[in-house]
Amino acid sequence: MLVSLRLLLLTFWLGCLAAPTGQAATVVIVSSELSPAYAQAAESLERELERTGWSRHDMLQLTAAELAGAGVLTPKLFVALGAQAANALALAPLKAPVLCALLPRSSFERVLRSSGRKASSQFSALYLDQPLSRQLGLIQLALPEARRIGVLWGPDSQAQAPTLRTLAQARGLTLLEANVEQGELLFPGLKAALEGADVLLALADPQVFNSSSIQNILLTSFRAGVPLVAFSPAYVRAGALLALHVTPEQIGQQAATIVGGVLQGKALSVTPLYSQDFSVAVNEHVARSLGLRLDAVALRTLLRQREAAP
Repeated sequence: MLVSLRLLLLTFWLGCLAAPTGQAATVVIVSSELSPAYAQAAESLERELERTGWSRHDMLQLTAAELAGAGVLTPKLFVALGAQAANALALAPLKAPVLCALLPRSSFERVLRSSGRKASSQFSALYLDQPLSRQLGLIQLALPEARRIGVLWGPDSQAQAPTLRTLAQARGLTLLEANVEQGELLFPGLKAALEGADVLLALADPQVFNSSSIQNILLTSFRAGVPLVAFSPAYVRAGALLALHVTPEQIGQQAATIVGGVLQGKALSVTPLYSQDFSVAVNEHVARSLGLRLDAVALRTLLRQREAAP
């Protein structure tokens, strides 16, 4: 695994060396940092563009730290991978449109607030997190008897509460909600959200779900007999029942489709987009402990079929 990651990173940076500089670049890809996820997304994006007829010599890869020293760049489009890259491009005086990807909705909205920008055809996004309707759809497929869904809202996710309430009501589901404000203890809200819940839905909000809190959340929900449906496969490995997520490769492929459209004269979507493709992860040990037999591939297939149905 380590060798494959090293090879991927080497390929990423060799691509940078072979790429054009300055005004010669048609597409400039700016990554927040040098890490496997960003390298995978960038490689997937370039590979898909190459498959549709573009040359790697039309593309320039930079990190956010390298952007300031890159000189005058006049591409047809910038692609920001991650929040740091999105913020750097939001603050730069650019004439070309910017597509932000590999960042959750909350991070994109934070970039908009801090830069004074608005989502537009000049500055749009392809979200990393999944639409709420898809998350509820997964719960209903995997846990058809679940009717009461616990939710913890933090400062970044709170804006989605009205939408989730409307979607849940339309599906005959009840939300058991609790707020975790900045600086507040997590446990009281978690206890309230778990009380009477059939499942706990995790939404990407760093105030609530982070590396310091996830083990306590998983342990508390396990003791309460409430499975956790998460947004990251890492949480499934840690003990969540399910995760609905999009891989860096999938983000890169869809970003390439959007980029290809812009290069052919289309405008970026004024409204940021959720990924069309996605993956499902299942913790089989947790599923067996709950008396469930869940197949990640089958769940993904069924969910895609339902979304494609008229």
